[in-house]
Amino acid sequence: MTLLLLALAIVSEVTATVSLKLSEGFTKLIPSIVVVIGYGGAFYFLSQALKRGMSIGVAYGIWSAAGVAAIAVIGVLFLDERLTLLQVGGIALVILGVLALEFGGAH
Repeated sequence: MTLLLLALAIVSEVTATVSLKLSEGFTKLIPSIVVVIGYGGAFYFLSQALKRGMSIGVAYGIWSAAGVAAIAVIGVLFLDERLTLLQVGGIALVILGVLALEFGGAH
């Protein structure tokens, strides 16, 4: 259940962040509304995962790494953005850091 809540937090945050770009500085109503609802949902679902016992370091690490990777991919695929090889390497390092955090805590 905690992983489902964390996944919902990630999806909400990614949706809000993409909508933030689409809102053009909060000048477009619908994307602006999605931003507020998305970030609210993201924090709600993250809080529920934490309430159910997920470690804050692991939860936030997974949340942020998945969000960074998803936003980067969405930017390239749908928003005409580019990634350099150095940026791809940086994203990989973030993901590796989260894996180290997760597996380093295993007993």
